[in-house]
Amino acid sequence: MIELKDVTKSFGELHVLRGVSLKLPMRQTTAIIGPSGAGKSVLLKLLVGLIRADSGEVLCFGADMGRADDDELYAVRRRFGMLFQDGALFDNLSVAENVEFPLIHHRRDLKPSQRRDRVMAALEQVGLPELADRPTGRLSGGQRKRVGIARAIITEPEVVLFDEPNSGLDPVTSDAIDGLILSMKKSLGVTFIIITHDIVGTLNVADHIGMLYEGRLVQFGPTEELVQAPNPILRRFLQRNVSLPDPGHSGFELPSVRQRAM
Repeated sequence: MIELKDVTKSFGELHVLRGVSLKLPMRQTTAIIGPSGAGKSVLLKLLVGLIRADSGEVLCFGADMGRADDDELYAVRRRFGMLFQDGALFDNLSVAENVEFPLIHHRRDLKPSQRRDRVMAALEQVGLPELADRPTGRLSGGQRKRVGIARAIITEPEVVLFDEPNSGLDPVTSDAIDGLILSMKKSLGVTFIIITHDIVGTLNVADHIGMLYEGRLVQFGPTEELVQAPNPILRRFLQRNVSLPDPGHSGFELPSVRQRAM
């Protein structure tokens, strides 16, 4: 349902993606990792048609996002939810009003009482029903992330994109967000795609991991296989955060909250 075929993207003389091919498993969690400037955020924007590839194909639910017209783009985007890196919340609105915002614009068939029921269900999902009427400006960093997640799932999307869900959070709060992502995957049965620098969180929540390096996909596969891969670029990147087993050896133990703080 979501596939990139030999995708390239440049901005002037800056070559961001250089022939990336990737098929994303549905109803699973895929994390895309890599150093800054590797093309992770550009990949997300290509998936929802915010920018178009220079060459290759970006296929989402049967639509080629590089050639789709405005109506096709809108139809595909309605099937996505998005958690932005900074939450992108409106501080002049309450928590409930922030979560309700997509419904007002995309589900005009719903009555106000139906929208409120959906908002409360989404806030219950992220553990914040008691904060529905709180001004957004009074939220902690972790609470803002949770509200952003509630807004991302409010329209019942088939795919949720996470842009750095743990950025700016302390280790314990990061671990709580990871736990929330895991529980939502089980309860909602949707596809999660995570762009992240948090290697510990990635190993805890991702079913599959792909690494971008200098615009190329240098490794992709199930998490258990990826941590044992001999790829030197991948191993150098991961070993800055966790201790890896020797290539081909089993017995890798997932990191703990303590390791986040080290």
